Amino acid sequence: MAQALVDRHDVELAALAAAGGRQEFGELVRRHGSAVRALLRRMGAQPSLADDVAQDAFIQAFERCSEFRGDGTFAAWVKRIAARLYLKRVAKEARYVAELETEETVTAPDPGGLMDLDEALKTLSEPERLCVSLCHGAGMAHPEIATALNLPLGTVKSHVKRGLDKLRARLQPAQTLGRTQHVG
Repeated sequence: MAQALVDRHDVELAALAAAGGRQEFGELVRRHGSAVRALLRRMGAQPSLADDVAQDAFIQAFERCSEFRGDGTFAAWVKRIAARLYLKRVAKEARYVAELETEETVTAPDPGGLMDLDEALKTLSEPERLCVSLCHGAGMAHPEIATALNLPLGTVKSHVKRGLDKLRARLQPAQTLGRTQHVG
């Protein structure tokens, strides 16, 4: 039976899970659990909190599995659930700073070459990291992020653009940064 589950598509597994199939849902968790936890860590969650929120997201996904229609990927659907749960938890625990615009960027030391994405994300300010992670990690649209964070749409777009610009600069190989352009 385990091999049969591995061969099934996410949409089919979700439909079977909606009918009460715990093994089928277990396969979905096995496939997508690490990606959900990685997104939450990129959003700023400590590993233990990422595990807790991911577990809550999968419980909610199991309870709402009949709502998954297969319009997008199951991974994107459960990541959106997890991102929203994380945002609610952050707001509830009052760890999210209300004045996002005044927050300074924390700069990590440059390792002297390429940096991995997780390290580069740590160099962004919290609002930039959160907006970039929600947009490109959870697949949320700018208006969705604005609603979830209770921010103006323009502010969200600015955080995403600034964050992406900083990530591009951080992730470039060191030699491309030193090149000069010749105007002829």
